[in-house]
Amino acid sequence: MAASMSTKTLFAFINPPTADNRIQKTPNSNPYSLASMPSAHKHWKISQDHDDTFTSTPLENPNYGTKKHDFGGLSVQHPHKLEACRRALRKVGKDDGFECLNMINAIQRLGIDYHFEEDIDAILKGQYAKYIAHGDCGQNLHEVALRFRLLRQRGYYVPADVFNNFKDREGKFDKELDNDINGLMSFFEASQLSIEGEDILDEASSFCDQLLNAWQIRHPDDNQVRHPDDNQVSVVGNTLGNPYHKSLARFMAKKFFGNLRGTNGLWLNDLHHLAKMDFNMVQSIHQKEIVQISKWWKDVGLAQELKFARDQPLKWYIVSMACLTDPDLSEERVELTKPISLIYIIDDIFDVHGTLEEVTLFTEAINKWDLAAVEELPEYMKICFKALNDITDEISHKIHRKHGWNPVDSLRKTWASLCNAFLVEAQWFSSGQSPKAEEYLKNAVVSSGVHVVLIHVFFLLGHGVTKETVHLVDNVPEIISSPATILRLWDDLGSAMDENQDGHDGSYIDYYMKEHKDSAVKDAREKVVDMISDSWKRLNKECLISPNPVPAKFNEACLNMARMVPLLYSYDDNHDLPSLEEHMESVLYQSVPLM
Repeated sequence: MAASMSTKTLFAFINPPTADNRIQKTPNSNPYSLASMPSAHKHWKISQDHDDTFTSTPLENPNYGTKKHDFGGLSVQHPHKLEACRRALRKVGKDDGFECLNMINAIQRLGIDYHFEEDIDAILKGQYAKYIAHGDCGQNLHEVALRFRLLRQRGYYVPADVFNNFKDREGKFDKELDNDINGLMSFFEASQLSIEGEDILDEASSFCDQLLNAWQIRHPDDNQVRHPDDNQVSVVGNTLGNPYHKSLARFMAKKFFGNLRGTNGLWLNDLHHLAKMDFNMVQSIHQKEIVQISKWWKDVGLAQELKFARDQPLKWYIVSMACLTDPDLSEERVELTKPISLIYIIDDIFDVHGTLEEVTLFTEAINKWDLAAVEELPEYMKICFKALNDITDEISHKIHRKHGWNPVDSLRKTWASLCNAFLVEAQWFSSGQSPKAEEYLKNAVVSSGVHVVLIHVFFLLGHGVTKETVHLVDNVPEIISSPATILRLWDDLGSAMDENQDGHDGSYIDYYMKEHKDSAVKDAREKVVDMISDSWKRLNKECLISPNPVPAKFNEACLNMARMVPLLYSYDDNHDLPSLEEHMESVLYQSVPLM
């Protein structure tokens, strides 16, 4: 019943229409876009209860950054605790020792580093200058690995051969390191920032993973026999499952409220108290953003006009919240949620409701962006195009007013490319054609919708917007295509786990196996895992380019999109997203006790 190449119907669509002239889907077809995330429909609406709860404070200013909002008593306590933590960081930073790296690590893991950007920059600049001057980073694995990770995360290139000091005469990592659990965890974390050609970091990842898993097996009951606050087993498990570089810090922050350790208990206690206050304050900001999005979604009326389409504004907002983590980017998160919603709606038009003839006309109209061409479309497509045109014009106007650059041409171009990619898939499905695996992936990277999100992010941030950088992002550079590839392949990897390879799911694995008839599913899956790893390496390399043509905040948003992917596609047997739902409840609804 869809024009597009059949996509996995894992969402609970609301009474999707059927007609004789529509193309019937297979029940186990494969999702092609960011929009195609499986979950029960009921989890992702914004209920009236949420609106009533979140509107207890007047919404006078659309910018709900921490500097612009009244948080009651926390508005007094928070600045004092923040200043105490800044003084502590500057003090340990002057000592230029390992303690400052530990403190930066704690600040980042608690999700409060946006308060300390200038101080962290100054400290890490000094650490890098020290490395350039002296070369050798030391013999303490924990310290060397932590410094390596912090510097690379900040865009400083430190060669991976700093870890050669930890190899034996045979060129293998010293087996005695298995007693250094903190060092192994830091080494594993550092290995996540590898770029192509760094075999030593690939070896490090496997080496640390093996030793840390073995350590976990030897200590299954440590949480029962140790002091209640000593949760090293859970910290090891969290390190292996959610390494910092590939996780969303704010989603993981609660796990570290009781698990971080430092030699200076005073600053650690102050950081914990600050982080708990900050968590609750930022949660309040997000709740008020949800009220704004709820009101906008009701006013735009697409849920009422297009009954076949998904009504999941909360899910759309979570993607926006994950990409743009700075609390002061409140208006940008609200605006970004709007094009994300349209990715879903247009995906449903191609995938659920439109005939091939209709979606062809719709794609032509989007490419022309001509209101006269829209008159030939069915009424439901006219409604969608009007919403798309209004949202694009509104966002472009706001960006132009705030940053002095009108992105309307770039935004229209990115929507056209998305619809063109959707149409290719529709034509493949309609004709029964099976593309080559690489041909499929090249198109699917675009139809993922990731570039639409990130190009909007680029202009909403408004930093470093020039003719040169606009031309760069318009042509989907690797900083954008890499997270899109990660998303596409992660989803296809899940399809291979969840589906029988019967030729209808349309995943990369399926097409690869058709080309390589002697390959088993296991072999194809291993190839996809390697391709995801390679995409991460390319993304890491893009963030190390110096001078970087795009601003650091945009790089971070691209990384955050890649970090979000496992949450978007870790679905269970019921086609729900328990991990994403758990994080949603934690970040949006469950406040943290301050004592």
